[in-house]
Amino acid sequence: MSTIVCWLLLLALICLAGRAIMSWFPIRPGSPFAAVNRILIDITEPVMAPMRRIIPPAGPLDMSFFVLTFGIIILRGVIGC
Repeated sequence: MSTIVCWLLLLALICLAGRAIMSWFPIRPGSPFAAVNRILIDITEPVMAPMRRIIPPAGPLDMSFFVLTFGIIILRGVIGC
């Protein structure tokens, strides 16, 4: 069971990293990258949106991203992944 959780947490980290990297580049609507970006947003937004309501932004930085990333890393360490 913990193996499945470890893989899901790793997948979440990969999706968060992909979303962060794609946010650095302009993406044209209709391009293949737009579809990938939409999928990454659809996967990560259900967790990030509630966190944004609690954690205020720090200028241009979305602190909910950092909190979620570090939370997943800590959780993986606690589980022993």
